[in-house]
Amino acid sequence: MAEEVLIGTVSHWFGKINVIGISLSGPLAVGDTIHIQGHTTDLEEKIVSMQVDGQDVTEAGPGDSVGVKVSDRARVGDQVFKVK
Repeated sequence: MAEEVLIGTVSHWFGKINVIGISLSGPLAVGDTIHIQGHTTDLEEKIVSMQVDGQDVTEAGPGDSVGVKVSDRARVGDQVFKVK
């Protein structure tokens, strides 16, 4: 099983466009794989793009809030892990 490191929590869910807002407590970059886990959520997603304040970025870190497109619903409060 791959090692996972907690890097943030889901702060927003934008259902019409399938985008989550993540409040980061660790580094995240385009190309990383994340695992979103919560009470009824269990998603693994590869980061193909992300935004900070509406601007495309390739990496972000602790304290940043990033928007990431996902394939399925996630919920506010879900934990976000980076898969190593």
